[in-house]
Amino acid sequence: MPRKHIETITTGDGQAQQDVALKLGTWVDNQRRRAGTLTPEQVELLSKVGMRWA
Repeated sequence: MPRKHIETITTGDGQAQQDVALKLGTWVDNQRRRAGTLTPEQVELLSKVGMRWA
């Protein structure tokens, strides 16, 4: 995914909802760049949800 990718999610209950923009592309890029400092458990969890490391 491109670094500039923004994912919009809706939070709240049925009465008070709001859209929140998450900079998902930036977060994924940061995780890849910091892979050497992540714990083995963090790497395993990210890999289980389909993280592509390269």
